[in-house]
Amino acid sequence: MKHVIIGSGAAGIAAAKTLREKCTQAQIVVLSADESVYSRCMLHQFISGERQTDVLSFIPEDFFDCNHIEFRPNVTVNEIDTANQSVKFDGGSESYDRLLIAAGAKSVFPQIDGLVGTTNIYGLRDLSDAQAIREKAKNAENIVIIGAGLVGLDAAYGLLQIEKKSTIVEMSDTILSANLDTHAANVYFKKFKEAGCVFRLETKVSSISCNNSNAVSSVTLDNGDTLPCDLLIVATGIRPACGFLDGSGIETARGITVNEYMLTSAPNVYAAGDITGLSESWPSAVEQGEIAAMNMLGIDTAHPDVFLPKNTVHFFGIPSLSIGQFIVKDGDTEDLREDRKRYQKVVLRDGVPVGVILQGDISRSGFWQQLITNKVNVANMPKSIWKVSFADSYHVDENGEYQWAV
Repeated sequence: MKHVIIGSGAAGIAAAKTLREKCTQAQIVVLSADESVYSRCMLHQFISGERQTDVLSFIPEDFFDCNHIEFRPNVTVNEIDTANQSVKFDGGSESYDRLLIAAGAKSVFPQIDGLVGTTNIYGLRDLSDAQAIREKAKNAENIVIIGAGLVGLDAAYGLLQIEKKSTIVEMSDTILSANLDTHAANVYFKKFKEAGCVFRLETKVSSISCNNSNAVSSVTLDNGDTLPCDLLIVATGIRPACGFLDGSGIETARGITVNEYMLTSAPNVYAAGDITGLSESWPSAVEQGEIAAMNMLGIDTAHPDVFLPKNTVHFFGIPSLSIGQFIVKDGDTEDLREDRKRYQKVVLRDGVPVGVILQGDISRSGFWQQLITNKVNVANMPKSIWKVSFADSYHVDENGEYQWAV
């Protein structure tokens, strides 16, 4: 059986590893548009100089050799022939018995007047982006970042490490809105400001101006303000990289459409990771890659109906982690505890934890994930929710529900 994997990110590598663990005889080929395997979570550390390309990898150096996996770098797939079960790329093709598409996603640039065709504008999605940003930043005096989500702040943090300050433009009235609540996000907001970053919240870039070399020289905001700019970093989101699927017959919506087994609309073709559009997190991509691999081997394994979002943030020595739905909605209650070193919040819905934020001290995150995943009702616990532990659960009844000691 020949398994071909397109992509060497979290989903693709997790699938390759699972395939080899479960089947020692299968032929496994990984096609990667990149020259090497690397973690996108560490790209800001490349910008800062903390890591070089040879230490961005999240797998052992001998991973492919030890697992007898053929790794084909610098291969950009441009067509999938599902009728003949073949993957085509410049200079060749690769047949498959089972195919996993884990090609990830690409940065999305907003519709801004004057943006198309200009230079010194970069996303921060691929290693090539980080390499270009680090090189251009050496002589940049006015750096503008569009987007104050995790990727935008990663870029800003990496630049601060090489003593480059930036102006961050964000449409929302807060930063990290997809990762943390306002209280936890403000901790980082203050730290970035103290370090010299300037935030322009509740505004957006409406147009850009270029010099005679077609490089961005300034950006104009929707309130009329103009900011000088000789390096523009765009961190406004990603889109599944589905362009090469045109004509393949593989169904797409937000991303590649898959069922609970990660199977696409085409026989023997699976998809996992960002290209499915199901989530944008590392743990989810790994889980999807593992599930796809199991089903590629004929081991029926279904993806859970609901994916539990999990986000980690770590700047200025302050770790934060959020799990589930951490924004309070009508009818929800919240339980908070805060001191000089930590901020922690759990959101309860009808007595069941649906989300948690841990900042400063992120221990016991696995416990909270279990409570949220298993929808454990803690409303009648005779102790503070912050003192509940696995020891308080002594058995699971015939319905699969936790029973708590009193």
